[in-house]
Amino acid sequence: MPEAHGVSSVSILKFVQAADKELDAIHSFMLVRDGHVIAECWWAPESPDKPHIMWSLTKSFTSTAVGLAQAEGKLAIDDKVLKYFPDDAPNNPSENLKEMRIRDLLTMTAGHELPPRVRESDADWVKQFLAHSVKHKPGTFFRYNTAASYMLGVIVKKTTGENLIEYLEPRLFKPLGIAKPKWETCPQEITIGGYGLHVCTEDIAKFGQLYLQKGKWNGKQIVPESWVNMATSKQVDNSKGIIMPHSDWLVGYGFQFWQCRHGAYRGDGKGGQFCIVMPQYNTVVAMTANNADMQVQLNLVWKYLLPALKNKPLPSNEKGLRKLKQTVAGLKASK
Repeated sequence: MPEAHGVSSVSILKFVQAADKELDAIHSFMLVRDGHVIAECWWAPESPDKPHIMWSLTKSFTSTAVGLAQAEGKLAIDDKVLKYFPDDAPNNPSENLKEMRIRDLLTMTAGHELPPRVRESDADWVKQFLAHSVKHKPGTFFRYNTAASYMLGVIVKKTTGENLIEYLEPRLFKPLGIAKPKWETCPQEITIGGYGLHVCTEDIAKFGQLYLQKGKWNGKQIVPESWVNMATSKQVDNSKGIIMPHSDWLVGYGFQFWQCRHGAYRGDGKGGQFCIVMPQYNTVVAMTANNADMQVQLNLVWKYLLPALKNKPLPSNEKGLRKLKQTVAGLKASK
């Protein structure tokens, strides 16, 4: 019962009803508190065992691979990117390109004015990335850059000999019980670090819980705590001086994780794929969707779920729980 973990069944019901009404299409929702799943639902035909595309939530998994590779001594995030691509660089690389580090790829500060659109071509994606003009000094200019995330995956492969999905299988997927993840590849058959991962909603929740637990799982440290702290903290200011107090996209950026309002952080992907971690509430929210306005989706979390997270158990509410279960049983996705 949610009330045993300090959350009102009625508040969860209000969130589910609002999401069902106000979003284009939400596909799944899972609420984890104190390490326990206290609410979960799927909008038919979605189901617990049906993988869902993560879109850019994939990037947070790629970040994890980079952290693990660094811990194993395979790379260092302050290494220059060109160190790993001596045969793919332009004949006369610019000074900015020569200064670009793995760290800059992680923080979306590679220096491009406009990000390379490598996925629109069958040509070599690495060479396209390195040939793209680097207008700004790396580390000084935030520009969301999926191609930079792709390059992280390529560097992991170059340094470990394995594609991201292969590298993470024994280090992340198997320990967390994430079964048969699917991850798309580029024309060069390299796992795409910026998108393309397909996992289930529970897998998103497990991933968030791992980060909430500072990289520990079943008492074992599987991701270094230092990496968790760096990846999920504000590494760069992405506001460009814009003041929008109700935006979750201008709070700061870590290593392929977004900062949120209310002291939270998240991985997210197009259409409303979310892994929201709220450390001060010991809570994780996982969602999948096909929703155009992701800020509205987050606003529903802040409006209905955040205030419902109390610091002590609540009186049981059998009527509220029954109504929640009835509503969940009849959910259907609009698209």
